[in-house]
Amino acid sequence: MATERSHIRELIDKLEALPPERIAEVEDFVDFLKQRDLDRQWTQAATKTAEPAFAKVWDNPDDAAYDAL
Repeated sequence: MATERSHIRELIDKLEALPPERIAEVEDFVDFLKQRDLDRQWTQAATKTAEPAFAKVWDNPDDAAYDAL
């Protein structure tokens, strides 16, 4: 926990040293990372939701040979 707080403090110090336009770029990048993580969470949730619907298609005797690949 102390290391994490120290790291956050170092990051804040670096941010404070940046000119305003660079801070705006950093903020945009942080927003991008948050959105990307949210998009991945939605994709994973949609995949999990769709799995039962595809179970009959994926699990059938005709395609059993592909299961070993």
